[in-house]
Amino acid sequence: MATQMIIRLESNLKNKVSQLAKAEGKNLSELVRELLEKYTKERDTSAYIDNLWDKIGQNLAQNNISESDIEKAIKQVRSKNA
Repeated sequence: MATQMIIRLESNLKNKVSQLAKAEGKNLSELVRELLEKYTKERDTSAYIDNLWDKIGQNLAQNNISESDIEKAIKQVRSKNA
């Protein structure tokens, strides 16, 4: 369920943002919701890490790299650093 939030803005800023929202075919509330969603997604560390693991997995799959290939690579690096 959506709830309301009251914020205070300088009237110049509110007018500029309202005009930008209108130019995009949105109202001010829609634009603010989108901006807040984007802000939280960009700063949500766990979601960022999950996304990073997904990208790594996709990259490995595209390059046909198996779990055993990864284990071999780890062993090689560890033996060089020992």
